[in-house]
Parts: sequence; structure tokens; C-alpha cells
Amino acid sequence: MPLPAPPPTADTPPRYRDLLRTPEVTPLFLAGAAQTAAQTVAGLGLATLVFRATGSPLLSALALFGPSLAQLVGALTLLSAADRLPPRTALAAISAVFAAGTALQALPGLPVGASFGLLAVLGLVGSLGGGVRYGLLGEILPRERFLLGRSVMNVAVGVCQIAGFATGGLLLAVLSPRGTLLVGAALHLLASVLARRGLTARPPRATGRPSAAETWRTDVRLLSSRPRRLLYLALWVPNGLIVGCESLFVPYAPDRAGLLFACAALGMLAGDVAVGRFVPERLRGRLAAPLQALLAAPYLLFALGAGLPVAVAVAAVTVSAAGYGASLLYQERLLALVPDDTAGHALGLHASGMLACQGLSAALAGGLAQLTSPATAMAVLAAASLTVNAALARGLRAAGGAGGGSGGADA
Repeated sequence: MPLPAPPPTADTPPRYRDLLRTPEVTPLFLAGAAQTAAQTVAGLGLATLVFRATGSPLLSALALFGPSLAQLVGALTLLSAADRLPPRTALAAISAVFAAGTALQALPGLPVGASFGLLAVLGLVGSLGGGVRYGLLGEILPRERFLLGRSVMNVAVGVCQIAGFATGGLLLAVLSPRGTLLVGAALHLLASVLARRGLTARPPRATGRPSAAETWRTDVRLLSSRPRRLLYLALWVPNGLIVGCESLFVPYAPDRAGLLFACAALGMLAGDVAVGRFVPERLRGRLAAPLQALLAAPYLLFALGAGLPVAVAVAAVTVSAAGYGASLLYQERLLALVPDDTAGHALGLHASGMLACQGLSAALAGGLAQLTSPATAMAVLAAASLTVNAALARGLRAAGGAGGGSGGADA
């Protein structure tokens, strides 16, 4: 069994390879990577299938990000289970359900409405995934290493999205959208096996039975503190609006959507590595809002319309995605404001709210694109993201949220 890495000192900042020596971090990392690859490949396959069948930018965007809308229902009813289920069993079961649902979506002749029904079920089940996974990460690692640990998980997301979108584009050419969905189902099954075989059986972090009432009570308690409430909004809204921009890549450039998605994943990977590995603690409180501004500003270039050169569009998407690193900084502040026995619920509320906002933004983006054009819709959402980011940054400064110490764990 690998030995835990020694704690970093001022002269020796923590390194990824030291973190991966911590027991259970590597299998959690690999299971999350397989799950991300599966969602990326399957999402691109389904979005392409729906766009070919309907020609609708709205339905295509919802096929890619629509399951996120069901996360909102899960956040209001199921999240208390994130701290009340054995994490290994929960992660393995969630991935197995996704494998079955994705395989069903590949059935020939399946109506588009039935595909969206399956997406809703998968989104509801998936609402538990973030809380279980990140709660377990917070249990495995000491809190001072959580930001680096989340950076590692985000690196997995970035690498697997780059590989997933590139592979998905190849699979669409070699196989078909339905064949691409079956590959996604196989990757979900791999994630289930990795979680089951690689993680240690642990008891739940909290006692009692999960219920919708308990979920609601904890949600209300978490959102009752103004600093926490503003942090949640900062984690959900500006980023979600930019994901709405990304949901239009297929109708904006059907033949280059895979390239744009891969470049966005590359930029996100670079931003997460820079924030998680190299930004010193004394600067973290000042960087979150500027990074979110970087996330939105490049998309203003799409106001130039479909005539925007491909190289400029690729560069804008890549630079923009580096701004997703702001979410690491906001998550670190949030974790400092919640008690240990609700850490999984708090992080699950972040993940579910973020995904729900992404789904709503994808729907908004698709609607705007049908009324105007995909490029115009991207520019409008970018301007909205900049406006919300500026307002939340002022609110966090006024509420004392920048330092992460106000509000109290139980406020």
C-alpha cells in the first residue's frame, strides 16, 4: 500500500504525484476519469443523433446538457443520501445505472421523446454523484489539500474531455451516433468496476435515513448564510451561462464541434493546473472574479457572427475555458464554511445546482439561437455572465465571503 505523502512546507509546495500516493485517491481519480469520458463520448453522440433527426439547435443543446435540469430535482429531494450511503457502493451503482441508460438510448428506432425521458432519469440519479464523490475526496484528504485534490479531479475531467471529444468525433465518422453511444455505455461500466474494485468500503459520513425532508432542511440551512449563498451563486450562474455558449457548438459549427469542445477542455485543464498547483494561497482570494471574467469575455467575439475565422473561434474558446479555474477557489471557500458531516451534501448541492444552471442555460441558449443565431446567442450569454460576475464579486466583498471565514459553519 502506498504511503501518504508528507505535508507540504512553505519551500515544498504540494505536487500531484505526492497527492496520488495518498491511498484511494488514484482509484477515485480513475473512476471519475472513466465517468467523464463516458459522458463526453455519449453526450456528443446523442447531440449529433438528435440534431440529425430534428435539425433543432434547442433540442441538440438539451441532448448534450439537458440531464443537468434533472439535477435540480435531485438537489431538492435526494441529496441527503450523499452523506448517508456507503460511498463505494453508491459510486459503483450510479455508474452502472448510467451504463444501462446509455445503452438503451442507442436502440434503433427509439423516439427522441424516449431518449429525453431516459436523460431525465439519468440526470436524477446523477445528482448524487458529485456529492458522494467530492464528499469522499474531502474524507480522504485533509482540508488544506482539498483544492489540490479537486484540481486533480478537474485535470481528469479536462484530459478525458479532450480525449473524449476527439474520440467521439472519430467514432461518429467511423461508426455512427448509436455506435458512439454504445462506447459511452461501456466506459460507464468501466467506471463502475473501477469504483467497486479500487475503493475501500467506508461507512456513511452521517447517520439517519435519507429523505426529501432531510434534504430540504439541509439545503435551507446551507443557503441561510449570506456568504455561502453568494458563493453558491458564484459557482452556478456565471459558469453556467458560458456552458450555455458551449452547448451551441454543434449548431454553430457541426463539422468542427468536436474540435471546439476539445479546445475548451484543453483550456479548462490549463486553468485548473495553474490554479491548483501554482497559485499561492495569499493570491487565491483575489483571483476568482477576474478568472470568471476571463471565462466570459472571449465569447463577446462571437458577436461578429458566423464570419468569425475558425482560428479566432478556437483561440477564444481555449482562452475562455481557463477561467473555469475560478470554481476551485470558490469551492475551497465554501468547504471552509460547512461542517464535516454535511460536506458531501454541500458539495453535492454545488454540483447539482451547477449542472441544473448549465441545463437551464443550454435551454436559454438554444432558444436564443433559434430566434437569432448561435453566434449571437453566445455573445448575449457572455455579456450576461460578465454582468452577474461583477455583481456577485461586489456582494462577496460586502459579505466578507472573500476570506472564507464569515458566516460560520452552522449559520
